[in-house]
Amino acid sequence: MPTPQRLSGRPSQRGCSGSARRRSKTAIEQTCPAGVLPSEEAVLLLYGPEPVHEGEALAKAIIETVERLNR
Repeated sequence: MPTPQRLSGRPSQRGCSGSARRRSKTAIEQTCPAGVLPSEEAVLLLYGPEPVHEGEALAKAIIETVERLNR
């Protein structure tokens, strides 16, 4: 039985590919109300340049949408 390999690299370097992030972002942009997802420039300023920062912005957009739907 092969030995499992450890994940290497920073957490922001692991996870979904760029194309998966783009598909997720497109789905959120098409589904969520206007204004819940900041622009790419705002994400860079508010969260940072790493893919994990974009993921954080996407997650917050989803949470904000759910909160608006439950009001």
